[in-house]
Amino acid sequence: MSRLIGIGVGPGDPELVTVKGVRALQEADVVVVPVMDTLERGRAEATVLHYVGAEKVMRVVFALNERTDRARREAAWDAAGERVAELLRAHDVVSFATIGDPNVYSTFTYLAQTIGELVPGTAVQTVPGITAMQDLAARSGAVLTEGTEPLTLVPVTAGAAVLKGALEGPGTVVAYKFGRLAAEVATALRETGRTEGAVWGSALGLPEESIRPAAELAEGPLPYLSTLIAPAPRDGGRGGKL
Repeated sequence: MSRLIGIGVGPGDPELVTVKGVRALQEADVVVVPVMDTLERGRAEATVLHYVGAEKVMRVVFALNERTDRARREAAWDAAGERVAELLRAHDVVSFATIGDPNVYSTFTYLAQTIGELVPGTAVQTVPGITAMQDLAARSGAVLTEGTEPLTLVPVTAGAAVLKGALEGPGTVVAYKFGRLAAEVATALRETGRTEGAVWGSALGLPEESIRPAAELAEGPLPYLSTLIAPAPRDGGRGGKL
């Protein structure tokens, strides 16, 4: 029985790949990395190459930069699934490297569904990875949760209104993929009184890393994979929400 393993390789810093993730990458027969149709090297591939040789890495186009034409996007997923299915028919273990975690807004979930149809009986496994919100919290000193506080994760591709609704709630809010809507995010923070203490970051762990207070959100677009943390309001002192 062939195995397809989704491996989370973190947000960019190669030192944040888990020991289990490194072992899974090295033990796989082939390591698939997703690339856009522009064929530029992505973060997942750059991270993987710290641990395995290039001869073991297989680039597969997922057209990840397609956000408007659903038919074209799904056609790309189907073609990518067919390519990975070919690899699974020829190899025992094929891994798929994804930034962050394979079960959090990852292309791997679409691939796994497709493989289930194309190569029935394939065992699908995942190796968890460190997420951008964890890395940003560590690098900025932002505390994600305390006591009984909830934590809400919002992809701003769902719309600034969804983010604003989350910010009106009681807990910490993390926003992903908000770079192109930076101005709308800044407005939502201001209108909900959540700007103070909020922080955003991009290219975490990379030479071009940027971590700044949300009050300094630029009016223009930021990198697509920017991450925002707006901590829960806390005024009860130490352990106030236990």
